[in-house]
Amino acid sequence: MTYKKKLIEVAIPLEAINAASAREKSIRHGHPSTMHLWWARRPLAACRAVLFAQLVDDPSGYADKLLDDPKIRKQAEADLIVRLKAWRDRKADAQGIVPDTPEPTLEDCAADIERKRLFKIIEELVKWENSTNEEVLEHARAEIRRSCGEVLPPVYDPFSGGGSIPLEAQRLGLPAYGSDLNPVAVMIGKAMIEIPPKFKDKPPIHPGIKDRSFYRNSEGLAEDVKYYGQLMREKAWGRIGHLYPQVDLPKEYGGGKATVIAWIWARTVPSPDPAFGGVQVPVASSFALGTKPGREAWIEASPDRKTKTISYEVKRRGSKDEITTAKKGTKSGQANFRCLLSDAPISGAYVDAAASRGEMGRVLLAVAAEGQRGRVYLSPSTVQVEAVALADREIGKLETNFLNVPCRGTFASNAQGRRYGFENFEDYFLPRQLAALTTLSTILEELQEQIVSDCAQTAWLGDQEQLATGGAGPHAYAEAIRVLLAFAIDRSADRGSTICSWDSSPKMEALRNTFARQAIPMTWDFAEGNPFSDSSGNFLSNVDWVARVIELLVPAASGCVNQHDAQTVTYPDHAVISTDPPYYDNIEYSDLSDFFYVWMKRNCGKVFPEIFGFLSTPKREELVATRYRHGGQEQADQFFLDGMTKAIERIALQIGNEYPATIYYAFKQSEVENEGISSTGWATFLQAVVGAGFSVVGTWPTRTEMSNRMVASGTNALANSVVLVCRKKEATAEVITRAEFIRALKRELPPAIAELQAANIAPADMPQSAIGPGMGVFSRYKAVLESDDSPMSVKAALQLINRELDEYLGGIQGEFDGDTRFAITWFEQHGMAKGEYGAADNLARARGISVESVKHAGIIESAAGKVRILARDELDDDWEPESDGHLTVWECLQHLVRKHEEDGISHDTAVLLKKLDSKAGAVKDLAYCLYDISANKRKDAKEATAYNALIADWTELTRQAAAIHDTSGDRQIRLDI
Repeated sequence: MTYKKKLIEVAIPLEAINAASAREKSIRHGHPSTMHLWWARRPLAACRAVLFAQLVDDPSGYADKLLDDPKIRKQAEADLIVRLKAWRDRKADAQGIVPDTPEPTLEDCAADIERKRLFKIIEELVKWENSTNEEVLEHARAEIRRSCGEVLPPVYDPFSGGGSIPLEAQRLGLPAYGSDLNPVAVMIGKAMIEIPPKFKDKPPIHPGIKDRSFYRNSEGLAEDVKYYGQLMREKAWGRIGHLYPQVDLPKEYGGGKATVIAWIWARTVPSPDPAFGGVQVPVASSFALGTKPGREAWIEASPDRKTKTISYEVKRRGSKDEITTAKKGTKSGQANFRCLLSDAPISGAYVDAAASRGEMGRVLLAVAAEGQRGRVYLSPSTVQVEAVALADREIGKLETNFLNVPCRGTFASNAQGRRYGFENFEDYFLPRQLAALTTLSTILEELQEQIVSDCAQTAWLGDQEQLATGGAGPHAYAEAIRVLLAFAIDRSADRGSTICSWDSSPKMEALRNTFARQAIPMTWDFAEGNPFSDSSGNFLSNVDWVARVIELLVPAASGCVNQHDAQTVTYPDHAVISTDPPYYDNIEYSDLSDFFYVWMKRNCGKVFPEIFGFLSTPKREELVATRYRHGGQEQADQFFLDGMTKAIERIALQIGNEYPATIYYAFKQSEVENEGISSTGWATFLQAVVGAGFSVVGTWPTRTEMSNRMVASGTNALANSVVLVCRKKEATAEVITRAEFIRALKRELPPAIAELQAANIAPADMPQSAIGPGMGVFSRYKAVLESDDSPMSVKAALQLINRELDEYLGGIQGEFDGDTRFAITWFEQHGMAKGEYGAADNLARARGISVESVKHAGIIESAAGKVRILARDELDDDWEPESDGHLTVWECLQHLVRKHEEDGISHDTAVLLKKLDSKAGAVKDLAYCLYDISANKRKDAKEATAYNALIADWTELTRQAAAIHDTSGDRQIRLDI
């Protein structure tokens, strides 16, 4: 080996990383993801931990030096005694059924002690509360410097997207670089990692600032963003405030005036009934406004067939049937409706055709306002209708040509392939929404000169260079604020289109944004928010979201993000590569981001002209397997494979051996449920990695859902993404046969899986984790030849790796006592149901025991010619392992799982684990085995979850158990504080 092995190539505290990543989803204010929408971001906690482990040396490389420390040597010697006993006992019990793991050494124990210290650093590092904690961050930076010879290497992400990886590199004090083909992603990166270091620790420049001794990091920049955002709002109100009149509240709501929160609209089409031809009727998915019990509000639509009109009135309370009917609107099925005047059906195709002819209209259904005691819903008034008409007239005075860019139209679920009248981006907005957004854009451009002038008032005499050419003076500062406030306008566009809908659920009663999911879905009834209100989606709120992110950034090093194709990019010398490429065929980022690009081009085009030289975001070159772009799925697959291989070849060609590369792969849950870990997307991606000249030496599953979540079907509970750890393939790599590959797998994979189990990898994550060492075997060779001399595909290799994992998990059954082995097989065949005594007798005899033996062990019930396994809640409440004269691994596990289900990580659960003593290792092995049976063979999600949850908490339970001492005089357990 010509390189130092890094921590990520051996072990990482996966559960701590996953728990922090899952918790991060609930963090809102101040989280970088809230500054500007980007899809499928990696959790910051995972990126931070991966970068740390990618740079820090694994202790196995300096274990001999660790033993020079008397304290570590003493602890290692004590640990070795325990590990050797467990290793010898396991080897004796296995009787050759399970392949041997290497005999533990003093160096192994010393390395493990040091790893635990490094793990504690990571466990603190990934906590959201510590993302600005300089003491914790500096502790991590010091470890990185120590492993890197005090010279910190640059980190580069060639698919930087939402910027999570460069941002976390910068937080760790590493020079951060990123690039992306998509201009919107590039601007997000510039705003987060390139702009803040230029103005670090600088005080704000706006007039009337408060006395303050020191502004840390980007706090001064954030304060200026807030100030000039407030100024924009005031100027905009002065110009278009008359388009947003208040409403008169009825006496029952206290009377007086109230600010409108939102106007509730429905789209309309001409009635399909010739008798009512030309009369616009609503196509609304719901007439519900608020569904909180006791405060229900809904819209009653009253058709008058004689006058051929429909009136709308807000109703309160109402019967259960009335509320149920209101929730249905005029919908009769997916994209199908009924005519309120004639009850004739209105099909999705009819609606689409009407919209294409320009015959889709809109009607104001209700107004939502902020009352003294919550939301107030009112029927449309003349004043509100007139304000809408005024906006319709005044929009002609505004410059909106920049929005006349062709769009794909709505594309999601039932709207796939349909346009519904959305030909250009202007079609997504009402005239009043356009008036607000374009007015804010105009004011933003006007503000730039004022900001430069305010800089002069503070005697700031910096350079006059532009931001795009490296400037850091007053002119560049004004442009920086312009960019950040442009993000607030983008947030306002997301909350200010006709795709926004009204969430009537009891806890919300608020505006949903355009991108409530990773698509632009068609909305039949929609909500127009008020940018000048104090409620959801208002402009000042959007400014505040941006400012809070800037305020909490830690620009500890320089940063640079550029627009570039990953297939041709040039990397800095000695760069460390960590990247999150686009998923095989999941998200068409360019189509989605065009929605923001048209606004960003108007607001930032003069600041970064080279980035915005396109009519829309680049599409053809985007590395996503999209069939509509490439003429079919086969062509799309080939395009993705070829492009990703070139991009990764580019990495392999330029980087050295000092550090491994880390590449994230986002799993698509449905794909893997159907195809397993050898799924098409996963195999295609791995094929690109291996074909580019990399050897995969590790795979770490990371998740952003709750750490013990199971998929409903009970199959492998998959992580949201997998981090591949890659090294450049040796130039001397050989060609081997399929048989040689299988022999190597059988030799190397079982010890590697045993190591993963020792590291307490959750059973749900084991299939993906085992891919690492398995692919490590496959990808270190130049090729593996099938019997016909064709090269083995990655997909075939994955299937063989999965087979070896199954054999290993089945093989460890041989280590257990006969009663436990009987219970495993019986459970696999019958679950908790009853079975015939004769079958049980044959099964028991084959294991050298009897059914009565298993019954005596307290595992089964045997009566009336039937046998069944006892459920956990049927086990003896007073059971103690020390006094059980017929102790089995099965019983130990089931009692431990029951206690964990009741109490979780608790003192009592740790006490029970302590009492299991020498059985603990076998208990953990059995949990892996029963998880595999429950999840993959019996499809029992509930049972699988119980075993997965126990292993997920095993590290902490073991730590607590180690702190418990047995005072043998009275057999009481005390905790060593």
